[in-house]
Order: sequence, then structure tokens, then C-alpha cells
Amino acid sequence: MDDPYQNNVYQQGTGGGYTTYGGGGDQDGYGYQGDYPPQEEDAASDATEGHDEDDEMYEGEYQGIPHPDEIKAAQRAARAAARAKARVEAEGLDEEETLAEQYENIIEDCGHGRFQWTLFVVTGLALMADGVECFVVGFALPSAEKDMCLSNANKGMLGLIVYVGMMVGAFVWGGLADKLGRRKSLITALAINSIFAFLSSFAQGYGFFLFFRLLSGFGIGGSVPVVYSYFAEFLSMDKRGEHLSWLCMFWMMGGIYASFTAWGIIPHYGWGFSMGSEFQFHSWRVFVLVCALPAIASLIGLMFMPESPRFLLENAKHDEAWMILKQVHDTNWRAKGEPERVFTVSQIKTAVQDDEFIEIQSATGTAFQRWMVRTMTLVKQVGNKCIRTCIRCVQYHKPCETLLCFSYYGLSVWFPDMIKYLQYEEYESKVKVFHRERVEHFTFNFTLANQVHKEGEYINDKFTNIELKSVKFEDSMFEDCYFEDIKSTNTFFENCTIKSTVFYNTDLWEEKFIDCKLENTTFLHPKKGCHINFQEENDIVIYLVSFLGSLAVLPGNIISALFMDKIGRINIIGGSMLISAGCTFFLFMSFSQAAIIAWQCLFCGVSVAAWNGIEVITVELYPSSKRATAFGVLNGLCKLAAILSSSIFSAFVGITKVVPILMSFSALVCGGLLALKLPETREKVLQ
Repeated sequence: MDDPYQNNVYQQGTGGGYTTYGGGGDQDGYGYQGDYPPQEEDAASDATEGHDEDDEMYEGEYQGIPHPDEIKAAQRAARAAARAKARVEAEGLDEEETLAEQYENIIEDCGHGRFQWTLFVVTGLALMADGVECFVVGFALPSAEKDMCLSNANKGMLGLIVYVGMMVGAFVWGGLADKLGRRKSLITALAINSIFAFLSSFAQGYGFFLFFRLLSGFGIGGSVPVVYSYFAEFLSMDKRGEHLSWLCMFWMMGGIYASFTAWGIIPHYGWGFSMGSEFQFHSWRVFVLVCALPAIASLIGLMFMPESPRFLLENAKHDEAWMILKQVHDTNWRAKGEPERVFTVSQIKTAVQDDEFIEIQSATGTAFQRWMVRTMTLVKQVGNKCIRTCIRCVQYHKPCETLLCFSYYGLSVWFPDMIKYLQYEEYESKVKVFHRERVEHFTFNFTLANQVHKEGEYINDKFTNIELKSVKFEDSMFEDCYFEDIKSTNTFFENCTIKSTVFYNTDLWEEKFIDCKLENTTFLHPKKGCHINFQEENDIVIYLVSFLGSLAVLPGNIISALFMDKIGRINIIGGSMLISAGCTFFLFMSFSQAAIIAWQCLFCGVSVAAWNGIEVITVELYPSSKRATAFGVLNGLCKLAAILSSSIFSAFVGITKVVPILMSFSALVCGGLLALKLPETREKVLQ
């Protein structure tokens, strides 16, 4: 049987080959040339049959213009020589090519084309799912709190639980991606997110919903650490900064997707269904279900993508790595109309192993004991690597990213909360107050809204088939009254006396009566659960704020992608954070909803460049054996900063704007100055 790779054997002198890869498997590398019989001198592959190399001539050759491939080869050789010289001067090593440099040359030879763009979409959908997860609970909460009768404490816990899950997930999946593989870890993480996001949409009780959202956040927490490490290891040095910045746009698309679907689904009550009185599936649950689609789409796409060859090389799986690199090479050049290009790599160097995975014989102990040994060894190695990486993160750029996270996520909560507060102030300014009114033998069959009734007397009155919106009765008396088919929102009776009164089919329960005196009062067929008012609880302005805030980062994404490799990562990060600090002072002029929306868009559009720069520099600062772990540690601590800042900033809403603004300004200035001291990685080969 013919060997399928017979025509891909490395030959000295072929165009675009690697003159340092030959030698067939000495102790410094893994050779492929000796594994297959050499081609005969006159042999030709099927791809090149019918082509005479002597007859093909580059049209610029007559004018002495070098071929583009020759220019790339010369640039590659110059960069390799410069790196070797720098390595000799800095570390006193010999000029032998390292695995990192060889891998960089291989990726350059594979080209940038169809394979990378396919992986770009697949991993981008996973990043989009992470962006969606940050908005799901915030959009669903106004309806969910009424559907499940949540207290203020429960609402706060539900808002934070997703970030807690994402924080833990980032630590876990980042470490596992460096031990088990990028693709395998990302598939498992997205599967967990999809399953529990699906289950949370059907959970009727608060406890189950909270638990499912926690596990959903735990799953999606692995998206950012793994996605950037995975995609970056298929990019050459001259493409890395730009295309990782383009990848960041999917997080923006996640915010737009969540805002748009929430706007289009939640206010429509008819999009849900019910099965009896115990199972209610309202439209906000449909929204939660739809938000799982990006993770599911990415999960399906990953089934057709290979593992990172760099990870395989770090784990001494050279055969698999070689096959995947050949697949990348052939896919790209075939799509570019050059199928005759041959993958010429014959030898790949071996990586130095940091630690060994303990293996035991199948005859040793029981299956459970062997599984426990392997599991505990994996946990210990991942934990030790996280600790070492965390220490290194502090030495590098963790303070810079933490300060950016603290400011960004804090203001992300502060903006919509301030808009709600301004809406509340405007609503309160229009409240109607009634003093000592006396109403007898009257039927209230119209909506009462935004009213306060003090020291009133209601005798033999009927309240039938009406809505009570933000109505408060204080020090009033109800005698021989009848309430039927009442729907209430933010309605209370305080210090009232209620005599000989009947409440039939209403949602007025004990919590609505504060320090009230009930005499001969009857409650018949009380409504279970809480009433959802889709017009009141789902303000279009909140969806619009998130939509515009997500869309505003588009110019910043484009600018950072175009200039990431031109002006450097450090200048992008430092400049973006310092300009963002200046933008925070405009918040002192936020006296209206329109002004807050405008300053939010400005802040998000400027600060996104710093985010993109941090993602790129994180990829380039850490070696392949610790890259995903470092991302996990950084992202986990970033979520911790988000939890702290969102709690602190929201506490000052309605009290003062000075403290949140000054805290954001200080954090961004300190982070920007620290960023300028980071090492530039623009010309750095992935280690």
C-alpha cells in the first residue's frame, strides 16, 4: 500500500524550504524524512503534473524585480538572524534555531487563509457567547424578579452569581487547557455553558435558576482564556496583533446580539406558554434560551477543527502536530489556487518538558484508584501552575488589567443605574398627592398610577378589574370595601385600618400591608406569584443604552486592529487608558439620560483599544506551556475586580457622582502609567 505522505517528503533545494530541518530525527528534533522512502529524481506529485517549472516565469523577472516569495524569505531570514544574535548576546546560547523560531517559520510557510478565517469565526462565536453571558441576567432580571417574586437581596445575588461562576471557570479552564488541550477544554466548557443555560430557561424556582446560571457562567468562563491562546497559535507574528484585535470584535457582537434579542423578545408576552398554574414559560425565558445559540454554534464548529499543533508539540505529540500543520498548509494554499505547493517540513524540534504526568500500570490497584491518582496529579499540577503564573502575572501586567477591569465594569453598572435613577426622579416629580379625601359608594374601574393617598377614608367602595401602579395609601381607612381582579406594581398600604373588606382574586398579600390593622378582612382566591407588567418592567431605554454602548466600541476596535502592529501594544494600552481617564471627567456633566448615553458611548469606544492590547500582549508574554493558565488567572482576577467595582459603584447611585468618577479616573491613570512600563512584544516570537 502506498504511503499517503510519500509526495510530501522534504527535499533540499526546493523553494520555500527550511534548510535547518533536515537530518532525519536526531536527538534535538523529531524527523519525518527518514520515515518515508525518498522520491525518485523524476517523480512528480499529482498536484504538479503537467507543469514545467522552467516554463513558468515571474513576470517581474525581466525587470530584475524579486519574487514576493523571495522577499518574504529574506525578511524571515533577517528576523531569524536578529533573534539569534539577540539570544546569543542576552543568554550566551548558541545560534541553533529554537522550537519557537522553527514553529514561527512553519506557520509563515503555511500562510494565512481559509483555515485561519474558519477558526476565526468558530472561536469568535465562543467569545461572542462570553459577551452575551454578561448581559443575559441584567436584561432578564426585571421580568424574572416579578416572575419568581425576588427580594432585593435575591436580585443582587443573581446579578453577581454569573461573575462568580465566570471567575472560577477562568481559573479552572485556563489551567486545564495547558494540560489537556485547547480544543478539548473549550468544547467541554461550551458544552457545560449550553446545557445549563438551556436548563436555566425552564427553572421555575429561584434556587434552581441561581444554580443553573452559576454553572452556565462556570462553563463560559473558559471562553476568553482558551480562545485567545488557541487562535494565536495558528497565527504568524506579522498577523497576530491585527487578527487578535479583529477577534475582539466578537465580544462587541455579543453585546449587540443580547441587546437586540432582548429588545425584540422580552416585551412580547405572547411568545411564552404555560402548562397549568405551576409551569410558566414567559418571553424572558425565551430570551435566555436564544442567548445560548452562539455557544452552541461555536461548539458545533469546534467539532470540525483540530487541536493546536503548538500544544501538541509542547506535549511531545509530533505526529499529530505535523499532520495538523500539513492540513493548515494544504487548506490555505489550495484555497489560494496554488495546490502544487508542498509541505516541506521534515523535522520538528522537541520542547523541554516542565513536568511529567504520572502514569500507572493497568495492573496497579483498581480502576477507581488509578483514576484518583491521575485526577489528583492533574489537579496538583494545574494548581501549582496557576500559583506560579499568578506570581508572574503580578510581576508583569496584572495590576494594569485589574485597574482597567475595576473602572470599566464599575462604570458599565453605573451608567444604566444612573439612567434608572434619573427616570425614577422624573417619575417621582410627577407624583400626585391626595390629602384627607373621603370617597363613599364609588367604583374605581380605572388605573391608578403614581399616586400617594394620605389620611383618606374609603367607605363602601369597589375597586374592580384595575391596575395599581406605584400607589401608596398612608394612614387611611377602608371600611366595607370590595377589591376584585387587582394587579399591582410597587403598591403598598402603610399604617392603614381595613375593616369588613373583601379581597377577591388579587395579588395583594401580607407584604403589601405595612403596620396595618386588619379587622374582619377576607382574602379569597389570592393570585399566586407576582404580576409581570411587560410595558413597565422592560424599559426600551435600557436596551438602547446597552445596544449603543456595544456598538460604540466598533471604531475603537477598528483603530486598534489597524495600528496594533504599527505603533505597538504598549502605546495602544497606555494611550487608551489615559484618554479614557480624561473621558471620565465628562461624566460630571451627565444631567440627563441623553448625556449619560453619549458619555458611555465615548468611554466604551476609547477604552476598548486598551482591552484589545491587553489580550494581545497576554498571548505574547507567556510561554505556550503556561499561556492559557496565565489567561485564566488574569481573567479570573478581572472578574473579581468586576464584582467589587459593580458593588461599590452601584452603592453611590443617587448619592453622589464624585466618588465613582474619581475612582475610575484614578484607576485608569495608574493603569495607563503602569502600561507604559510593560515590555513591547510586537516583534516577539510565541515561546
